[in-house]
Amino acid sequence: MTDRELVNMALPRIADWYARSRRALPWRGAPTPYQVWISEIMLQQTRIEAVIPYYERFLAELPDVAALAAVEDERLMKLWEGLGYYSRARNLKKAAGQIMERFGGELPARPEELRTLSGIGDYTAGAIASIAFGRSEPAVDGNVLRVVSRLLASGEDVLLPATRRAVTELLRLCYPAGERAALVTEGLMELGETLCVPNGEARCASCPLHGLCRAEAEGDPLRYPVRTPPRARRIEERTVLLLRCGGRTAIRRRADKGLLAGLWEFPSLDGRWSAEELRALFPEALSIEPCGEARHVFTHVEWRMTGYTLRLPSETEGFVWADAEEIRARYSFPTALKAYLKQL
Repeated sequence: MTDRELVNMALPRIADWYARSRRALPWRGAPTPYQVWISEIMLQQTRIEAVIPYYERFLAELPDVAALAAVEDERLMKLWEGLGYYSRARNLKKAAGQIMERFGGELPARPEELRTLSGIGDYTAGAIASIAFGRSEPAVDGNVLRVVSRLLASGEDVLLPATRRAVTELLRLCYPAGERAALVTEGLMELGETLCVPNGEARCASCPLHGLCRAEAEGDPLRYPVRTPPRARRIEERTVLLLRCGGRTAIRRRADKGLLAGLWEFPSLDGRWSAEELRALFPEALSIEPCGEARHVFTHVEWRMTGYTLRLPSETEGFVWADAEEIRARYSFPTALKAYLKQL
């Protein structure tokens, strides 16, 4: 049996299984194209359980493209606070403006038009086109690559762009249209999230592809997918400063580009500083006290942080000074600093 014949047999099984077994989630049922778009962007690199309250709050305040295009940047970041990968939120607003200008406020149905919008690549374009518009367009992410790699017992490295393109083209040749397109797209994702999982034992006996999957037949489904080992994360030491004066704390906004762009933070110094070194830098400080250590792992960088609380006699220029309630209500902070936010 060829790969194409195998995929042609597998997709109807996945669609039927998903129609019977899908989990009830806020963005399922009869979602609008806007709702599909927002959910797919939020679900990138983020667990479903974490996304649900953000999705519901976001849709309640920004129910359509026009509202998203008009929202103030600071409010948008506050709605996104804690979800991480903040460039997603900035691209959402930018794309909303593009949709208002070029498509009359409605998401286009054609994948090639969707891919012209900020933050929408091949996967998201395929998800919106198939789920919201019934187009015969696959959406290939890590879950789909894993399911297809195991189905075909493929030894191709799934981290290579050429492998992703090949899987996408193979699926496109076999994809249905209309409601079945949505069932296949969401079914492939659901299968990779619930049964054909990346870590731990794959639940082959409960899988709709049971008896069809080549990796299962080999007896070693965890051998697939094949991927190159990830590169080691870069370690960065940082010293976080809670500069306090009265009941107010100094904060500053990060640069508009780069890691955590546009979010707010406490002042920090590169490297691991001691209290004695900080005393030389802040001779006017009334006190300098340690306030704990923390670490945060990004995709390719790990921050190892040491914190200090410095009591100052006056508010230093160059920062925004605010009390704890104001910081919580108005300013969007990254999850990386939540240990120090609690200090307030």
